[in-house]
Amino acid sequence: MIKFTKMHGIGNDYVYVNTIEKDIKNKKDLAKRISDRHFGVGSDGLILICKSDIADFKMRIFNSDGSEAEMCGNGIRCVGKYVYDKGLTDKKELNIETLSGIKHLSLIVKNNTVEKVKVDMGIPKFKPEDIPVTFYDSKKVNGNSEFVQTDTMIEGKKEMLTCVSVGNPHVVCFVNDVDNFNVEKYGKQIENDHRFPNRVNAEFVEIINKNLIKMRVWERGAGETLACGTGACASTCAAVLNKFTERKLEIMLLGGTLNIEWSEKDNHLYMTGPAVTVFEGQIDE
Repeated sequence: MIKFTKMHGIGNDYVYVNTIEKDIKNKKDLAKRISDRHFGVGSDGLILICKSDIADFKMRIFNSDGSEAEMCGNGIRCVGKYVYDKGLTDKKELNIETLSGIKHLSLIVKNNTVEKVKVDMGIPKFKPEDIPVTFYDSKKVNGNSEFVQTDTMIEGKKEMLTCVSVGNPHVVCFVNDVDNFNVEKYGKQIENDHRFPNRVNAEFVEIINKNLIKMRVWERGAGETLACGTGACASTCAAVLNKFTERKLEIMLLGGTLNIEWSEKDNHLYMTGPAVTVFEGQIDE
């Protein structure tokens, strides 16, 4: 039997399994089985908490289709909550190893329980080979910073997609009415576009004001989810680069709100948001 904990970060839900003492086999098959919302536990994917030789812990993320992801912003906040609340550490400052590098977490604790987590998401990347993306246009910001955009047809109009890597690939599309936008149709189209050789996560963003945006996300390998932490970071970068907003934003997602700051001081992205335990159980291996 495999013991698990169901957790979510503003509705972006994963099943968490501690593999520090005992590894599990067939990780990709387990991710597909456990994520099924009719015949499994039900989640956007599976996250494994593992030993690390270079950080406090390591996390591995498997999407609901079994593919492995580099990074998950909502997921890593829940990893911080998991290891602290379960007594695997007493540290409130943690380093977590991921496929996109080591991420630093600051745990916000109340009554011996983690309520929120601030994550240093690192420096965003804009070079086409880092995303990766082919067939693009380069654009200069203030004469020096460069980012890339590519276009796609949406509802009969050519729309520009701003390309960002936050440890995993994203494209951001700005729309007028995100609540009524056909995320499934265009998200699926963009995810599998030939210009993105590793597929891509797609964010659809409506600008509310200089400090507030509304976002929906189509996640690579999972479909539309209630939230995406890396997507919120990518959307912040795109909004700033396109001169729509300030660098410190509140992001409204279907599952709740995240606070993102793209620091001018060190160029790092900082994400703050809640982490919630839903329930625990066990499933056949």
